[in-house]
Amino acid sequence: MEAELLDLMRQYGYIILFFWSILEGESGLVMAGLFVHTGDMALVWAITTAGLGAFVGDQIYFYLGRFKKEYVIRKFGSQKRKFALAKLLLREYGGFIIFIQRYLYGLRTILPLCIGLMGYSPRYFAVLNGISALCWSAIIILPVWYFGDTILSLIAYAKTHWYFFVPVVILGIGFAIGFVRRRSSRSKVLKSRSRSNV
Repeated sequence: MEAELLDLMRQYGYIILFFWSILEGESGLVMAGLFVHTGDMALVWAITTAGLGAFVGDQIYFYLGRFKKEYVIRKFGSQKRKFALAKLLLREYGGFIIFIQRYLYGLRTILPLCIGLMGYSPRYFAVLNGISALCWSAIIILPVWYFGDTILSLIAYAKTHWYFFVPVVILGIGFAIGFVRRRSSRSKVLKSRSRSNV
C-alpha cells in the first residue's frame, strides 16, 4: 500500500499537490519537500504548484463571501465569534492580516470569507493572496527539502521504534480531550451568563 501511494505521488505529484493545497495545507507541503529532497520533484515547481493551489483555495472562499453572502451566513452561522474577530483584525491591520492569514489557526477559512463579505477589492486581495501563498509554500517546502536526510531518518526510526511514540500520542490525545472539555465548559458558562442577562 505504501509503495503504491509513493508511485502515485511520483507519477501525479504536482496534480495531487495542487489539489491538496486547495483543500488542506502543511502536510502536503511537507511531503512535497521530501519528494524534492529525493529528486522526485523540482524545487521551483513544487513551491509554485503549492502556492498556486493555496491561492486558488482562498480565491474560492473570497468570491463565496463576495457573491454568496446568504449561503455563507447560513453555512457558518455557528462561527459568529470568529467572524467578529476576523472583522476586528481586518479593520485594525488590513493588508497585513490578509498577508499572514494562513498562519492564524482557526481563522484560515473564516478570513478569506470575511474579506469577501467586507467588500475588499478583488485585485487588491488577489495580489496580496498570491504573494502570501508563494511565501507560505516556500517557508514550508525549503526547510523540509534542506533537512530531508534528518527527517527521513526520523521517519525510519519511528517505523522501527514505534513504541517510543505511544506515550506522546497518549499525551496528545489527553491534551486534545482536555482542550475540548475546557472549551465546552466555557461556552456553557457564557450561554448561562447571556441567558441571565436577558
